[in-house]
Amino acid sequence: MTTAAPSTSARGRFHERVVVVTGGGSGIGRAIVQRLAGEGARIAIVDWNRDAADGVAASLTAGGAEVLAFAADISQPQDVERAFADVRTRLGAIDVLVNNAAIAETDDVVETSWDGWQHDLAVSLGGPFLCSKAVLPQMIDRGGGVIVSIASVNAFTAIDNEAYSAAKAGIVSLTQMMATRYGKHGVRAVAVAPGAVRTEHPSWLERLETNPALFDELARWYPLGRIGEPDDVASAVLFLASDEAAWITGSTMVVDGGLLAGNQVMMREVLAQDAPAPS
Repeated sequence: MTTAAPSTSARGRFHERVVVVTGGGSGIGRAIVQRLAGEGARIAIVDWNRDAADGVAASLTAGGAEVLAFAADISQPQDVERAFADVRTRLGAIDVLVNNAAIAETDDVVETSWDGWQHDLAVSLGGPFLCSKAVLPQMIDRGGGVIVSIASVNAFTAIDNEAYSAAKAGIVSLTQMMATRYGKHGVRAVAVAPGAVRTEHPSWLERLETNPALFDELARWYPLGRIGEPDDVASAVLFLASDEAAWITGSTMVVDGGLLAGNQVMMREVLAQDAPAPS
């Protein structure tokens, strides 16, 4: 469950650090912003939905946090350049970037148009590339910084949404490359790969309209017996972005309730189907 940010009066792990969170107006991004606010960060939400970003910023600012909203389409280079220049003007040098924004609007390869494929990749992989490119020069000059990108279990196994999955696999590779290339400058790059997370993302809402019991059905396949909550991912992001993870770079933390480890429910059902009929 996503929780409201606690008071920022006490120093937290991110006290006075400038953090940019893309897609911070809803879902996992909103949970990350709320948790960062409680840890004393100075936060910039970069989101295409300005109203949603403004709403999150206003609620946290009322509690004493410093959170600003910036509207941008992260698939567009000029939007990214303008938004990140505005962030630096308003908040100063960026210490941490959280590449969270993504979309999953296409599915089957045969049914997906070229334009649809390009658009999904432009946001879900091109966006993290452009945002990382926007912060890296200053991080290199200052001798440090952290880039945390949200990947997915889709990067490691065939689940659904081919363009989205390809983009998330690209996130894992991009993270490795940035970590090895810029580590000598004190820059860390890490990723988090969640399983299914309960959010109001349009792709979930569409499926829930057809099957209201979807989340309960999905929970059966997770060894921990439930799907994820936004705070599960936010906890991993905050750890990896903090000094507690100072010797972690280039790796992807899987936060999936055990999904990729194996599925005993599925195995029991398969074995039951294969069992010989009683004589």
